Amino acid sequence: MGKSLVIVESPSKAAIINRFLGDNYVVRASVGHIRDLPVSGGKAEKPKTRAKTKADKNEALFRRMGIDPANHWKADYEIMPGKEKVVSELKKLAKSADKVYLATDLDREGEAIAWHLREVLGGDDSRYLRVKYPEITKKAIDNAFAHPGQINMDLVKAQQTRRFLDRVVGFMVSPLLWKKVARGLSAGRVQSVAVELIVDREREIRAFVPEEYWTVGVQAQTQNGEGISLDLAQYQGKKLVLHNKAETDKAVADLKGQSLTVSAVESRRQKTHALPPFTTSTLQQAANQRLGFTVKKTMTIAQHLYEQGLITYMRTDSVNLSAEAIAAARGIIGKEYGEKFLPEKPNFYHSRESAQEAHEAIRPSHPDKGAPASLERDAQRLYDLIYARYLASQMSECVFESTSVTVDAGPYALKAAGHVVIFDGFRRVWKFGKQDDVELPPLKQGESLSLEGITPLQHFTQPPARFSEATLVKQLEKDGIGRPSTYAAIISTIQDRGYVRIERGRFYAEPMGEIVTDRLRFSFKDLMDTQFTARMENQLDDIADGKADWEQSLDGFYGAFEKSLEAASQPAAAGGMPENRPTEIDLTCPKCKKHHMAVQSGKTGIFLSCLGFYDKTVPEEERCRNTMSLHMVEHKKLTDEQEAELLRSRPRCPKCGAAMEPYSIDDRHRLYLCGTPNCGGYKLEEGDFSGDIDKGPEITCERCGSPMILKEGRFGKYMACTNAECGNTRKILKNGQVAPPREDPVDLPELLCKAKGSHYVLRDGAAGIFLAAHNFPKVRETRAPLVSELKRFRDRLSPKFYYLADAPEADPEGNPTEVRFSRKSRKQYIISVKDDKPTGYVAFYDEDKGQWEAQKPEAKGTKRSYTRRGKSAR
Repeated sequence: MGKSLVIVESPSKAAIINRFLGDNYVVRASVGHIRDLPVSGGKAEKPKTRAKTKADKNEALFRRMGIDPANHWKADYEIMPGKEKVVSELKKLAKSADKVYLATDLDREGEAIAWHLREVLGGDDSRYLRVKYPEITKKAIDNAFAHPGQINMDLVKAQQTRRFLDRVVGFMVSPLLWKKVARGLSAGRVQSVAVELIVDREREIRAFVPEEYWTVGVQAQTQNGEGISLDLAQYQGKKLVLHNKAETDKAVADLKGQSLTVSAVESRRQKTHALPPFTTSTLQQAANQRLGFTVKKTMTIAQHLYEQGLITYMRTDSVNLSAEAIAAARGIIGKEYGEKFLPEKPNFYHSRESAQEAHEAIRPSHPDKGAPASLERDAQRLYDLIYARYLASQMSECVFESTSVTVDAGPYALKAAGHVVIFDGFRRVWKFGKQDDVELPPLKQGESLSLEGITPLQHFTQPPARFSEATLVKQLEKDGIGRPSTYAAIISTIQDRGYVRIERGRFYAEPMGEIVTDRLRFSFKDLMDTQFTARMENQLDDIADGKADWEQSLDGFYGAFEKSLEAASQPAAAGGMPENRPTEIDLTCPKCKKHHMAVQSGKTGIFLSCLGFYDKTVPEEERCRNTMSLHMVEHKKLTDEQEAELLRSRPRCPKCGAAMEPYSIDDRHRLYLCGTPNCGGYKLEEGDFSGDIDKGPEITCERCGSPMILKEGRFGKYMACTNAECGNTRKILKNGQVAPPREDPVDLPELLCKAKGSHYVLRDGAAGIFLAAHNFPKVRETRAPLVSELKRFRDRLSPKFYYLADAPEADPEGNPTEVRFSRKSRKQYIISVKDDKPTGYVAFYDEDKGQWEAQKPEAKGTKRSYTRRGKSAR
């Protein structure tokens, strides 16, 4: 009897499961998806003639998309680039295996990967068995393999439907944005709605007009000499709102002449119930709020914890716990905290309607063992958060006593509130968000108090709070936009596209994000409607449950979408999507001195350009092409209160009244622009605005010795030499530092690439030196250089790299060494490789001693935080 093949998604998971299953199984990883829709038309034959009719254009479009809506949504799947070797090995192993167990993740994406594997590997379908496990423990794995099932095609259809919907929107709306707004823009079915939420919040903040109000604090003393702080709350039995200083001064003067008498003391016991264990969404929110993790970082760490067998599956919307998990939690609580922290019956929680009740909430797989000491710090922090929430969910309620005091002062009433925890219950473990006790002195009704002081304070109403990642996830979940498993991708995508940015943990809408949102809202009302998006998500759930037909769902969406697309493609005068029009300002072009400048919008942001470019009376080659950068005046590290103060100080648009954003043009000009769509309001100021412009660090060009200045281009900020003949530039790294100077490329025609007709060039990049094809990017071949290769061509290298050429060519076992780069220390080091895999030998150069020193190999299976894996040096 031959061995069975088990296919999982990740190599780390494969290693653990292999230990559980034994010698009768061969476990391999697919490393995620092995095939997908073509990147840009794939290998499909391109038409030799230009498309003329609408049918021809549709055919060309469907070929690029890889799906054909007119032919029952036929898909043209292809093996993903770089997965050919993986597929070849899996085919070879599957051919000789008796059975093939598809052990991919238990969500829709995992089900789709399992189906793609079966389709690609081929053979008799009866050989393929689907196994699912909520956690990577021996018991869960044994149970899964004892009860294998079949691929759930309803889940596969739901995944395909989502993929096809997103493909249609991306491939058909994006070209329209290129034509109407700017090249390089893109649209997404769910991402565009997420951007819309941030844009709408941005406009609420701009339109917000702060209103003044005052509060009055009163310091009093009891008959026993104890102090108490009260707040002025009522006048003649009604809520008192003080709008200005005059009203406040009157109230303060009145209070000074009043006697204070306690009119009511009310105390009551209250309980706070334990919070349910984590779902994907609540874990993302809590990790962002408590640990400062981004949603993407949370999911990456959770994935690693799951693959190491430390937590259950991290993509779930259920708050259920298994009976075994509940019993384990209650055992730990009783033993470590005592019986009073253990409720008589287990706590049960209700998931939202669309939750998959078959799944468990996120919890530790081995709560009695804990996490290994070798776990990285952030992984340990996330594990501790999950463990605390899991344990707290099965603990007793928190009991506290709240006290409210009312004090009469003539026609005025003063209030004070106290809060004292009597029994902390689940908060003994879940300490996040814990309130400090506010204990009031003992008071009795009718008791007199002596007035010690009065403190009036001015306030202004605050604009709506900006979204953080946690509150955006909460809003997405509330509106039914996307699913928790997609939130990390949504948040990353909208930032990568340049539609929003994050500062101080808060989302800000970029000008292009607002422009694209307005255009999409104008032409695709359904696409940008949160309720419509939520209905589509519910329809995907119905497809997954076998309650809806996937083709009918796609046809229904596509029919209405195609009509909207056709209407949007018409000229603006005919009701189509409006073009991106410049806003003319009262500033004469400093170059041609004939025309005014205008605010333009491009993919990378807004800028000024001369209107002379559009002067039809001048030959095109003679038109003025002058452009000027616009830099938003940044105010970093402001608190919410400071930002509200800044909002009050900004000028209001003369057309619509919204707060305007300041941009610096040069040392003498500042431009305020209204962000309201199609408003066109602006204000131009002249003065000394040299402090507005970030001139960057003071550095000297390493080539010609001239000063370098900060500039901003399509790929962000960079330093440029002021000597026009030099033309040298230096990148600005993500940490804000200027990238070190780079050496010129070294041509190595003796080193041939794998690609025929190409040879290597040694390049100096932001991540150290690397070998790249001389005709890159036409041939995208890169790799790390061997030390022996650097030694061979030492005479061609810059002296800066001699120490690398003088490094050991091999480790003590004779394995060749190659150069790598540490992102943590920003230094080059060497490792040895055998069969394209690191051996564990690592050496660093000691600058003080002037020699290379090897480090001890780490335990097998551990990963260096500073070592990049893979063959490419990039």
